[in-house]
Amino acid sequence: MKKIMFVCLGNICRSPMAEFIMKDLVNRAGRADSFQIASAAVSSEALGCPMDSRTVATLRAHRIPYENRRAQKLTEAMGDEYDLLIGMDEGNLARMRHIVRKEDLPKLHLLNEYSGIPHTIADPWYTGDFETAFKEIRKGCRGLLDGLV
Repeated sequence: MKKIMFVCLGNICRSPMAEFIMKDLVNRAGRADSFQIASAAVSSEALGCPMDSRTVATLRAHRIPYENRRAQKLTEAMGDEYDLLIGMDEGNLARMRHIVRKEDLPKLHLLNEYSGIPHTIADPWYTGDFETAFKEIRKGCRGLLDGLV
């Protein structure tokens, strides 16, 4: 089983969007039993908060199944448990490096490494552009899945 953790700043926009997009992709590929997919934050700012309503609206608009969830923070133990920890931007990646053990650093990647998009995923909390975030995250998740199957 491949275990993937998506990570962003607050775990209310980009990383849960990636979590549910990836779950949908592996389900459609008939591979759901081969993956464990989750998401977390590098910040404590939104811990316990539900997904941003704009994230939910975007997932609904694209008919991506999702579950109600609360933001959680990335822990050192998650670094041990997961095979891949995928950040959305350089700031996330820098914070992830301070959270996981040195032995787990090779597991850290940026989502745009799998999408062919030359820039990291902008935070729609600040840009307000959830549709672009969705499209770029979906492209990254597809590239990631293609590389794993």
